Amino acid sequence: MLADLKTVEIEALNLPVSQRAVLVQHLLASLDDVDEQENELLWLKEAQRRFKAYKNGTVSSRDAFEAIADMRGQL
Repeated sequence: MLADLKTVEIEALNLPVSQRAVLVQHLLASLDDVDEQENELLWLKEAQRRFKAYKNGTVSSRDAFEAIADMRGQL
């Protein structure tokens, strides 16, 4: 399946910008059709992926208060 995905990606990137924009809109709209159970499963998998990356040290972390202060400073 990954080979198929890569093929689709290559073909999509070769489309004119206007057609890529339409494709993106359709793909994003299709995510609205995900049922609640599938949505929860997707978020769980993403949380597990992020936690694993954190534990492996492949992503950095920082204090929540520091992150919030930085965001407030950017507003």
